[in-house]
Amino acid sequence: MNFPPLTYLLLFFAGLVGGFIDSIAGGGGLITVPALLAAGLPPQVALGTNKFQSCFGTMVAAVSYARAGLMKTPGLAYAAGLAFFASVGGALTVTVLDKEILRLAIPWMLAIVTVYTTLNRKFGIDPGHARMSSMLFAILFGIVLGFYDGFFGPGTGSFWTVALVALLGLELRSATGYTKAVNLCSNLGALVIFLFSGSVSFAAGGAMIAGQLLGAKLGSGLAIRKGAGFIRPIFLAVVFAMTVKLLWDAMSSN
Repeated sequence: MNFPPLTYLLLFFAGLVGGFIDSIAGGGGLITVPALLAAGLPPQVALGTNKFQSCFGTMVAAVSYARAGLMKTPGLAYAAGLAFFASVGGALTVTVLDKEILRLAIPWMLAIVTVYTTLNRKFGIDPGHARMSSMLFAILFGIVLGFYDGFFGPGTGSFWTVALVALLGLELRSATGYTKAVNLCSNLGALVIFLFSGSVSFAAGGAMIAGQLLGAKLGSGLAIRKGAGFIRPIFLAVVFAMTVKLLWDAMSSN
């Protein structure tokens, strides 16, 4: 599918902004998925193309966090591997199960995340105490959130970040680094299914990848330098925006 030059330019900027936001707090799909739909892609192709292009930005962000020493949490490799395979399973399950219950429930779960983060003013600012072993956490959340990302997806990064801060006691920069690694793997798992089903537009994805690479580099660099105090308000804003959007979508469809 060919697009006018202006559409490619707009997709590039959508990728840039989405990559920037995603590398700091997740939720870049709030920008990139509507942009792909506005370009005229069918919903399934827009979702597949979004997974395709976001993998590149997430990879750049993950490398940046790794180089900064923010991916040393025990069990991370297990969580990433499990997230990949669970995401494949989730993407396959989409074809046989209805996502209606999740579509209605997830906005309220994100609303809880928003309230919890807002009320907890020290959320992720300093390292806390672990309430679960890192290996048990990796196995449990690698399977559950990996599957969820392949099956439905919105808010996955937010759920990872909150769980890492609340249960493993990570500060926000380390939690974001961990989240980028597992998100990359679950995105790749779901992308395998989208590729096999032919639900990826390489033309649109290619335009967005250029923006994603630049946005992710800029965003992760700022987050690493500025720390948790910089990440927290952006995280809150993204989760709030995602909650409002998903609630609006749910009410509109009813």
